Amino acid sequence: MRRVEVVKGDITEVEVDAIVNPSNSYGLMGGGVALAIKRKGGEEIEREAMARAPIPVGCAAVTTAGRLRAKAVIHASTMREPAQRCSTEDVRRATRAALECALEHGFRSLAFPGMGTGVGGVPPQEAAMAMAEVLQAHLSQWSLPERVVLVAFDDELMEAFRRAVSRVQVDER
Repeated sequence: MRRVEVVKGDITEVEVDAIVNPSNSYGLMGGGVALAIKRKGGEEIEREAMARAPIPVGCAAVTTAGRLRAKAVIHASTMREPAQRCSTEDVRRATRAALECALEHGFRSLAFPGMGTGVGGVPPQEAAMAMAEVLQAHLSQWSLPERVVLVAFDDELMEAFRRAVSRVQVDER
């Protein structure tokens, strides 16, 4: 049974095989979710991400998770430059890349933040819908990890995730 969960909280605290960092192509972790991951997990995460750069928009690379509960961090590029605006299509491409990377590495559980909703500037409702559509497409065409967790840092994103998941008929638990 594949399942999608929507929770409010801190993605660095979620117990999953891998968490997704909506990264820039350079692997620099200077703000938003990336900085939270680096602060809690350790600088080695950023060093590994930078060593795997460039990570083109719509592609992903895996690094250690350092001191995080997760086993790995998937750096899925939503933007080329640090703090650059991104589009809803960039969110779709990065979400797809993270899912493919998770499956390729055998991760059974995966947590996403709101891709592109921070410095990327994509409105939460648009990002959530794009992400849910990619999840639904993967579920119908390929596969998903056994457990996908959409982690909202605030009520607005939480509600956007819930609405999007219910609209595209992804099994939410």
